[in-house]
Amino acid sequence: MNDNDGKKTLGVRGPGARPGNVKQSFSHGRTKNVVVETKRKRVVVPKPAAGKAAAGGAAPNPALGDPAKRPAGISDAEMERRLKALQAAKAREGEEAAQREADEKSREEDRQRRREEAEAKEREEREREEALKAKAEEEQRKARETEEAAKRAAAAAAAVPEDEAPAGRSTSKAAAPAPRKKEREADTQERDARAAKVREDNRRSGKLTLNQALAGGEGGRTKSMAAMKRKQERARQKAMGGTVEREKIVRDVQLPEAIMVSELANRMAERVGAVVKALMQNGMMVTQNQTIDADTAELIIEEFGHRAIRVSDSDVEDVIASVEDRDEDLQPRPPVVTIMGHVDHGKTSLLDAIRNAKVVASEAGGITQHIGAYQVTTDNGSVLTFLDTPGHAAFTSMRARGAHVTDIVVLVVAADDAVMPQTVEAINHAKAAKVPMIVAINKIDKPQANPTKVRTDLLQHEVVVEAMSGEVQDVEVSALTGEGLDELLEAIALQAEILELKANPNRFAEGAVIEAKLDVGRGPVATVLVQKGTLKQGDIFVVGEQWGKVRALIDDKGERITEAGPSVPVEVLGLNGTPEAGDVLNVVETEAQAREIAEYRENASKAKRAAVGAATTLDQLMAKAKADETVAELPILVKADVQGSAEAIVQAMEKIGNDEVRVRVLHSGVGAITETDVGLAEASGAPIMGFNVRANASARNTANQKGVEIRYYSVIYDLVDDVKKAASGLLSAEIREKFIGYALIKEVFKVSGVGKVAGCLVTEGVARRSAGVRLLRDDVVVHEGNLKTLKRFKDEVKEVTSGQECGMAFENYDDIRPGDVIEIFEREEVERKLA
Repeated sequence: MNDNDGKKTLGVRGPGARPGNVKQSFSHGRTKNVVVETKRKRVVVPKPAAGKAAAGGAAPNPALGDPAKRPAGISDAEMERRLKALQAAKAREGEEAAQREADEKSREEDRQRRREEAEAKEREEREREEALKAKAEEEQRKARETEEAAKRAAAAAAAVPEDEAPAGRSTSKAAAPAPRKKEREADTQERDARAAKVREDNRRSGKLTLNQALAGGEGGRTKSMAAMKRKQERARQKAMGGTVEREKIVRDVQLPEAIMVSELANRMAERVGAVVKALMQNGMMVTQNQTIDADTAELIIEEFGHRAIRVSDSDVEDVIASVEDRDEDLQPRPPVVTIMGHVDHGKTSLLDAIRNAKVVASEAGGITQHIGAYQVTTDNGSVLTFLDTPGHAAFTSMRARGAHVTDIVVLVVAADDAVMPQTVEAINHAKAAKVPMIVAINKIDKPQANPTKVRTDLLQHEVVVEAMSGEVQDVEVSALTGEGLDELLEAIALQAEILELKANPNRFAEGAVIEAKLDVGRGPVATVLVQKGTLKQGDIFVVGEQWGKVRALIDDKGERITEAGPSVPVEVLGLNGTPEAGDVLNVVETEAQAREIAEYRENASKAKRAAVGAATTLDQLMAKAKADETVAELPILVKADVQGSAEAIVQAMEKIGNDEVRVRVLHSGVGAITETDVGLAEASGAPIMGFNVRANASARNTANQKGVEIRYYSVIYDLVDDVKKAASGLLSAEIREKFIGYALIKEVFKVSGVGKVAGCLVTEGVARRSAGVRLLRDDVVVHEGNLKTLKRFKDEVKEVTSGQECGMAFENYDDIRPGDVIEIFEREEVERKLA
């Protein structure tokens, strides 16, 4: 179709379209008619499937719905599958709902059953209590009625005349039962009503209703089950005739010198708040973490009705108090023999000959620096315990400990050297310990041996041997050839037999620490000589400030054993720290006791060291400050392999020095040199002295980085000599004066800008400008100082010789007169050394 302009019409062609005219308006009044086609709505007509089905096809499934309303692309099979899945899901939901309902019902029934059981049990208890109460009331009522009947009968007998007494008594007896029966019925009804009311109240108070729960959940506090039970108990006691007060428990409270408030409340089993309140009422505003004295604590204990038992901190050691052994419990024990003597007199060699062992080779420099403990079995079967002590002067304290744990001392004196200083010390130790002595004159195989001189020298120290008509046994021996060894063992056995040494092996062990060290891999190890009882594996012990549990026992042959009896030396493993040589080991019952004793000893030791090191008065503080200013100190750190060596080195260091210089050991310990030691040495500027120990890798690296000097020693002589040299460097050099000349003042001149100048004649020696001078007037020193100028004519010169004239001026001094004498001297420094 074309419009007036001959153009094609705008339209939509297709089924259901129909034409129409649309008038368009444009600007400037122009219009235009446009022919358009309108598309009609499509009407879907269902296919004739029903007719076909009726003609013989399959009937549609009504459950699948109208195919015309089904989404496009969904077939009958897919629709049927979806329907089955939906039905299965609904079936599962129904089963789960039924299961949940059955579970909920079962739980509800279980709760109901438990609730009924609890109520039934509670009801039975209440009924039983009520029955008991009713029975008690019935008995009281019967007793009361009997008493009242007796009183009424007595009153009736007194009121009725004698001739009418039988009739009166019979009448009262007949009339009495009626009112008593009514009273009994009234009491029974009242009691039943009261019991019913109590049961109802208890039943209602024990249940938690929904309203109560909601009321509590809206912000209020609900009562706990324990509170409800307490309320029911109070109501029950009230119904039974009053509350029953708990009996006060009176306790014995152990009271130390000072105690914390919370600990005091704990020991009294009282509330901390109550104790704090009682203290505040007594005028002490304290908290539970504060400490109060024993007197105040005793007042509080008595106020709470308990008994105070005063104890001291030292009472913890009462558990290891020595128990006297009965004579019937004592059994013979081997003697403990200590070898003593001077350095290099052959003590260890003699013991080696007895043991058939070589111990000397293992000691640095061929000297013994530890205490060795060994057991030897003689040919006749007797057992001897030997202690080999060092002979060097630095180990005096170690020898002293050896003397205190020993039974017999064998004093070894070389036949070619006679009595020496350490020999005298050994004699003194043996006498102080009141231990019998046997003199072994060693090295008799040498050509220059003189045993008679040894015996004679011993007389000077009040040691009279048998050969000199004394009581001390003496035996000539040779450790090299073995001569006289059998006689020495016989002498020891004889002396032990005289002593009748016995001990009780069936008790807690007690022993002395001979040596202690820190072993890598085994930890702290202590060589212990058991003196009483038997030390067993697993025993808990305390030794000095340390404690532990015996992990292993190792004998002198290096073999593990399970127990050690009296006079047996063993190495003990299982300590928590390294003890001091000479400490006493005691076995206790529990770890708590051992720990408590060790802590008490440690605290006491700290307090003692603090008290010794602290000045208490102002004079002492000033004296200490003055001493610190004038005395130069050489700080060092000492690490050794065993405790005895460390102690001996520290004692040797304390002897080095004088009024100007001293050596201060900052720290001494046992074990390898660690980073901690290096850090301490760096902070204090001290070198580290290692005796038979080495620094680990990390400590070496740290020492190299921080410039800390570490020195290693294996012989104590070298360590002491090096420390002496280092301490000598701190000594101020000695100033010595050397007189070089004299000059006589002839005339005194005044020079502007210089002051007074002395015209002098050098009468002796030489005058030097750098020298020191003294001005003598009538042979009295009036000034000492230095020359300001020295001139020869008008020239400044360095020196003027004897017989020449010169001009001299003093620094800061003008009071010079003719006739004064000038003494000229030079100062020189002389290096000093410690003795």
